[in-house]
Amino acid sequence: MKIEYITNSNHDMFEKAMNLYKNSFPEFEQRELFSQKKILSDKEYHFGLIYDENVFSGLVLYWETDKFIYIEHLCIVPELRGKNYGTNALSLVCKMNKTVILEIDPPVDTVSEKRLHFYKKCGFVKNDFKHIHPPYHRGNYGHSLVIMTYPQQITQNEYDYFNKYLEEKIMKNAFNS
Repeated sequence: MKIEYITNSNHDMFEKAMNLYKNSFPEFEQRELFSQKKILSDKEYHFGLIYDENVFSGLVLYWETDKFIYIEHLCIVPELRGKNYGTNALSLVCKMNKTVILEIDPPVDTVSEKRLHFYKKCGFVKNDFKHIHPPYHRGNYGHSLVIMTYPQQITQNEYDYFNKYLEEKIMKNAFNS
């Protein structure tokens, strides 16, 4: 398995990747297309196409700083889900020897409980910070999510640093002004 990176929307896989993205997340959890295109050139943002051999298998979209990696979105092609592609893709990111941060929905139903179990099985741990992810669309509100980290929990100071980065850098260009 390998990750190939896209740095502009002219890449021949961009449209196919965005179709997977749009079909994998609820609209309120997705960046608008203009926002996705705008951040592609940011050196801290990585739009990763996941390949197994030469078969497009999914996406891992993440931000990398000197202190951590934040996985904004991870999705696998529907026909390949449940076949360790997500586990293997996460393993590639976790091998970068930085704290890895991601967010999941609070575990309140079967689907969200399975997602929590999946990430725990991959070595992630749940953090108890009250966390609201800012909205991706004007007119929406932030939503409550659970912070999970690899390989261990983070401190309050580390969380505060991440949350400031999320609000001031990651979400800076989410709305069309």
